[in-house]
Amino acid sequence: MITNTSVRFETADALLQKLVDAAECKSLDNIKDFAGRKVLIEGGGYEKIWLETQPMGGEMYAKRNMEVALNNQLLFMEHIREDGRIPGSIAMIDGERVAQFNKFQGFCFPAPALNMYYLMGKDRDYLELLYSTLERFDAYLWKVRDSDGDGCLETWCKYDTGEDHAMRYGDAPDGWTQEVPPEGCEVVPIASIDIMSFSYNARETLAEISRILGKGDLEQSWQSKASQVADKIKSYLWSEERGACLDRDKHHRVMPTMIHNTLRAMYWHSISQEMADRFVREHLLNPEEFWTKMPLPSVAVNDPLFRNITTNNWSGQCEALTYQRAIRALENYGYDHLIPYLGNKLFHAIGQDLVFVQQYDPFTMKPSTVCLEGEQDAYGPAMLSVMEYCARMYGVHLERDRVYWGSVAGTECNYEQEWADMRYRIVNSGKGAEAFVNGRKVFTAGPDEKIITDLQGNVLRRISLAR
Repeated sequence: MITNTSVRFETADALLQKLVDAAECKSLDNIKDFAGRKVLIEGGGYEKIWLETQPMGGEMYAKRNMEVALNNQLLFMEHIREDGRIPGSIAMIDGERVAQFNKFQGFCFPAPALNMYYLMGKDRDYLELLYSTLERFDAYLWKVRDSDGDGCLETWCKYDTGEDHAMRYGDAPDGWTQEVPPEGCEVVPIASIDIMSFSYNARETLAEISRILGKGDLEQSWQSKASQVADKIKSYLWSEERGACLDRDKHHRVMPTMIHNTLRAMYWHSISQEMADRFVREHLLNPEEFWTKMPLPSVAVNDPLFRNITTNNWSGQCEALTYQRAIRALENYGYDHLIPYLGNKLFHAIGQDLVFVQQYDPFTMKPSTVCLEGEQDAYGPAMLSVMEYCARMYGVHLERDRVYWGSVAGTECNYEQEWADMRYRIVNSGKGAEAFVNGRKVFTAGPDEKIITDLQGNVLRRISLAR
């Protein structure tokens, strides 16, 4: 396994330098020993590893620490239940790792876990373990989470989708341990774009793993099964009238709240380009809904169920976790040019105080520093987002067998990524950039470009990041 990775970043932008330095420093405190295995916890008062954040967060942190990045994937796979359910979180209790199955808590797992196969040096045993994990979990979903047989998977509690305290869930429980849905609630079980996307992303990833393993028949089978999920999403959860995905309540009625979850579907790649284009054009970039002073509130600010609550609540305020997920979501559909805009918004929202929190006011950009447990800092998704937006805008990111370089204009900076025996370096003058692999100049970039190369630095594609 590749073990030595590191990042060196220097910039003339004083705020950005302080932010990255502080994020790197405080992230070290989120590395914990889980019964002999080092992991990166969520932080900011959340002392566990969560399925919605930590596989994704670990993969991002691989730039700096491969050991914890890999453990953030493996522990979820190693603690899979006999029936195929993956724990929603893993905690340390009395010196032992305890897998918790009282919620799904999101599923930002398949894509980053597969990318780790490439980042670690293509270990076949790891890939086959990932295949088995995803296959078993997908089978579990379809065995258990379509309780009414309508062909659409369901969320049964608020924590299934990580929408803590969200108004749209009504009287639904926070967590739920039983393998049958709760009874007597207003809206749950909910036919869910999130849970359907779990299955789609698992199946799409299984198809890709099958291709890597040279199993063409399985690749075609999983692609077909993924398409079936995508078709159901479009026919049942997509509103052609409103241009967004909308869940349905237990009575099969469309839930009208304009939630940001179509952006989540973009993260999981479960909707078509046309559907994504409509959501971005009509809703995401709408200043009356999601493109507020601080963009990406959880609920459109003009929706009746929007609440500007400063403590952990997915009914309104902008979430650092949404910023973290937005990177892959936007890249999946060709909206790379929005990433620098969001990055700069996040940088300035955090600002000189260098306090990393969970939520931000969409109208004032003010961080909500008080959480339910008290004053918050060192919240992992905020810190990882700062470092990852910096990498996308001014540095280097490795994805599969490709290197992605950013040359956003406006500031002088130097970003160097060490990866085993490779050194990837990009030097930005503020008006353009030069890139080097192991000291050898490989290309020159203009301002506001994204350049995709192979691992040796041969240019494969250029993408404009200009708005």
